[in-house]
Amino acid sequence: MIYLEIFMAFLIPGILGYGGGPSSIPLVEREVVGTYEWMTTAEFAEVLALGNALPGPILTKMGAYIGYEAGGIPGSIIAISASVLPSLLLMIFLAAVLYKLKGTNKFKTLTLLIRPVIAILLGVIVFDFLFSSLEVSGTFHTVFLIGLAYVLLQIVKVHPALVIIIGLIYGAVFIR
Repeated sequence: MIYLEIFMAFLIPGILGYGGGPSSIPLVEREVVGTYEWMTTAEFAEVLALGNALPGPILTKMGAYIGYEAGGIPGSIIAISASVLPSLLLMIFLAAVLYKLKGTNKFKTLTLLIRPVIAILLGVIVFDFLFSSLEVSGTFHTVFLIGLAYVLLQIVKVHPALVIIIGLIYGAVFIR
């Protein structure tokens, strides 16, 4: 019975938590603290703090911990599965629809309309990162890293993952 409760406790936020973590957290708290009483509000706050400190989606991290606390390793697996199941099913459904539309005039029109929007969104992200980097790291470090990345990617043809690692090492050593 506990496994069904874990499944439901994380399926509901997975379905209703549109927008990701911030909207899912109150739903998880209601289920975990209010409905099933697996932990107190203070304990939930600690789990939330721990989840925010780690990379990745908050709902799956909280599901792994709370599921483990309530039902051991199977509980953890069930909570993670219930968290991602709604999104996974929706993605499969949408992929099937897009696959059926592929090659039609509607799909071509949709693709043509989406491309400029994606380009604008990526441009906005680039400018946000650039100005944030100038503010946090300084002009010299920002210009140096942009130049270094360009040379490594375009001239030396280094793999992008290695360029990211080099940038991380540079930031850890030289930027405080």
